[in-house]
Amino acid sequence: MERPIIALLTDYGNDDFFVASLRAVILSIQPEARIVDISHSVRSFDIRQASYLLGACYKFFPAGTIFVVVVDPGVGTGRRLLLAKTKKYFFIAPDNGVLSDVLGEERPKALLDVRNSRFFLKSAGRTFDGRDKMAPVAAWLSLGCAAEEFGPKISTWKTCPSLKPKFFKDGISGHIVYIDKFGNCLTDIPSGRARKLQRKLGTGKMTLTAGEKRAAWGHTYSAGRKGKLIFLPGSQGTIEIAVKQNSAAALIGAVIGDPVLISSRDKNLDGLRDKRTP
Repeated sequence: MERPIIALLTDYGNDDFFVASLRAVILSIQPEARIVDISHSVRSFDIRQASYLLGACYKFFPAGTIFVVVVDPGVGTGRRLLLAKTKKYFFIAPDNGVLSDVLGEERPKALLDVRNSRFFLKSAGRTFDGRDKMAPVAAWLSLGCAAEEFGPKISTWKTCPSLKPKFFKDGISGHIVYIDKFGNCLTDIPSGRARKLQRKLGTGKMTLTAGEKRAAWGHTYSAGRKGKLIFLPGSQGTIEIAVKQNSAAALIGAVIGDPVLISSRDKNLDGLRDKRTP
């Protein structure tokens, strides 16, 4: 594989030696690797956030990219390490649900339980599998080792509990599934379904309710007045909640899993709301 891309996603932060250690191990085995940092700012142990971040960006990478995902509250336990091979990509991660979004979209062509210690660092311990196991496996994989060399094939993997929107005649209920650094709240409501409802109800009559706040339909982040919530079709193909040059999440007091409701201003669909999920 010529100048392979290895993309890293972790909850390590940037203040310690952890990320540098991953990069050093990869480069010591495969000096030609191009290492891309997706993010190292995932909230500590937040498997769901990591799954969403990976699912939001992986498909824009070139074919052949190897993804290493290290958000691993179970490090050192009996949890498995996975190597998933899809039509275009490879994913190396603990089997804890962190690949839920990716493998929900792309059925793996091969799924391996990574256990062949020949590919691990000889000094491997029990507290740093990202460095001692996952990074070297990614490097050896980029050198052309067949996926099947790293361990036996398996057919199941763990998934995170999923949040699904619900569709009604005069409304859609969903959830906040991600909050970005600007405070925009991304939901699981498909933009296409919201547009369809907007054409039915009319722009001026459709509203989104989140917590005790209401938002009006908009088309860009700069729409509306400062301090006034809007909701709009986002770049991920789902509805987002925003406020001009401010944080919608702070204004709402939002957390991941909070319910949202799109409906007519004149229609009370409170009974259709989902309760907050943990």
